[in-house]
Amino acid sequence: MKRFERLDQIRRMDPVADAPEIYRLSAAFEFPWDYTRALELALYRTYAVPSIGRLLADTAELTERSQRRYDDTALLLDAVMEHGFATQEGRTAIRRINQMHRSYDISADDMRYVLSTFVVMPRRWIDTYGWRRLSRHEIVATTEYYRTLGRHMGIPGIPETFEEFEALLDSYEREHFAWDQRSRQVSDATLDLMTSWYPRPLAPLLRTATLALLDEPLLRAFRYEAPSATATFLVRRAVKTRGRLVRLLPPRRAPHFARQNWEIKSYPNGYRTADLGTHPVPGMGGCPVRQVKLTDVVDLD
Repeated sequence: MKRFERLDQIRRMDPVADAPEIYRLSAAFEFPWDYTRALELALYRTYAVPSIGRLLADTAELTERSQRRYDDTALLLDAVMEHGFATQEGRTAIRRINQMHRSYDISADDMRYVLSTFVVMPRRWIDTYGWRRLSRHEIVATTEYYRTLGRHMGIPGIPETFEEFEALLDSYEREHFAWDQRSRQVSDATLDLMTSWYPRPLAPLLRTATLALLDEPLLRAFRYEAPSATATFLVRRAVKTRGRLVRLLPPRRAPHFARQNWEIKSYPNGYRTADLGTHPVPGMGGCPVRQVKLTDVVDLD
């Protein structure tokens, strides 16, 4: 297979009807490392919205059980991508996601914003750091894929196009990014987790490198001191260089899914999708009661 042969295959497909398969080809074959980093950044930036950051701090899942929550989130999202919406494994993953979300008082606006980060951030990351830019087919397919996921999650008012998702993300962040001490705790715990994957002496360097990849509104919301211009330039240039080197490699012949990432550490002996995630009891252990409506829960049966 030649380097751009899979892209040619994607361009011969229907970006709406074949959206799950195009997304799988893009995320598991063309850009597995980039999608992992982009979705990490997508979830991370949602902490800067105080209503989201405070809720995550209240659950203590990301501050006290960071590795497990990171793993569960990656594996649940990955199960849907790998197996599809209509399969038993995919349906189980979505059901687990819904069971967790409906236990908390999460606004529809926040849910739409989080969904928009999944659509927008991979395109922005890959266009900046990937070995090639995303094609229009991939952008449309990714948008349609997450629109489908959003419908399965019962999210109302889902944007229809990538451009609408992008406008939602940018406007929501302008209006809602703000300093919050609890959100900062979640951010710090996440940075600590990411640096823990490497030898301890490298932690300060890796923290600086991570901050160098963040945009100014995000740094300001968390009140982090921005790395020096030199550090920011070197880090971003290094990641761009990685993309150029990947372009020279032969294309991936086997898919790479999140469950294969070495950062996933919680299940050395395997796992069941149905057991992933938290099992909160509404009204207990600091879990706020959400008034569940019929439209909040999508029955996939």
